[in-house]
Amino acid sequence: MSNQKQMNVSNTEEPRGAGHRRRLRERFLRAGLQGFAEHEVLELVLTLAIPRRDVKPQAKDLLEKFGSFRRVMDASSEALRTIEGIGDTAISVLGIIKAVAELYVQQGLELSTSGLVMGDLAKFWQMRIGALLSEVFEVAYLNSANRVLANGIERLAEGTIDRAAVYSRRVMEAAVKRQAAGLVFAHNHPNGMAEPSGQDELLTRALILAAQTLEIKVLDHLIVTQTDVFSFRKEGLL
Repeated sequence: MSNQKQMNVSNTEEPRGAGHRRRLRERFLRAGLQGFAEHEVLELVLTLAIPRRDVKPQAKDLLEKFGSFRRVMDASSEALRTIEGIGDTAISVLGIIKAVAELYVQQGLELSTSGLVMGDLAKFWQMRIGALLSEVFEVAYLNSANRVLANGIERLAEGTIDRAAVYSRRVMEAAVKRQAAGLVFAHNHPNGMAEPSGQDELLTRALILAAQTLEIKVLDHLIVTQTDVFSFRKEGLL
């Protein structure tokens, strides 16, 4: 075969795995993720980050290591890098998709006209902070109808693996600035145990007292992990 013929054949050949990638996207456009296996969902995501390559091995390796799509999305950058073929671009794409999903859910809470559903807020916080390796403290600011205000979820403190420094004055100053009528607090426990410590109980009481002086309602304080939620109100501690 001449060099010209070899060049023509090469130019008409699809990159390795291109047909499979195209079929995955066509399936998604027809019916969303219906009928997709979990590794195929990951493949679809990875095609955005890893061009011109078969990404099925990486998708399967990720699921084998982390156990589920959700745990892959929650994994740290360092843990993801232990998978061969997963680099900065793929890690960035996974992070962007998770952040977009969080924003989508948050705006759903903010746009709801039926008032706050605490279970929805708890699920949101599980997704947003449940898998973090350090403790953080967040607040949802509510209006008088118990609806989340626009851009009304804020992180006020970040700490270590077992503590985040939270100051009642700062929390109340933020609430007054937002003209909030009600508050819901949340923090995560990186150890995976959604049970309040003595410090958690003291902090909750201090926040309630501070809010009462400003005639602001405290609806709940949630402790979240990846798999569990503790509600101070539900357990009679609020």
